[in-house]
Amino acid sequence: MEKPDTGKYALHAKILKALAHPTRLFLVDALGKKEHCVCELTEMVGADTSTVSRHLSLLKNAGIVGIEKRGTNVYYALKIPCALNFLRCSREVMEASLAEQIKAIRKQ
Repeated sequence: MEKPDTGKYALHAKILKALAHPTRLFLVDALGKKEHCVCELTEMVGADTSTVSRHLSLLKNAGIVGIEKRGTNVYYALKIPCALNFLRCSREVMEASLAEQIKAIRKQ
């Protein structure tokens, strides 16, 4: 059996860790629709600017979002649209799991 490429999986883990928070998943979803400035995202999330900025920084460092400065505002955009595929896939997993749970309850 071939030894796994741990470096590759470490990079995958970094990306998944960046996504592993409800607020960051929301931000990816929102940025998948259109770019937003931090002030808009802060209002949408309902948290203070420093908290939202920290979440965005993690997503940026993982290569998921990009930034563009315009005057005094910083705009964020989804850099890698395939991240939305992850959200779709996780929703499908949730729906399948829920369907299995309902089926098991009905059998009882």
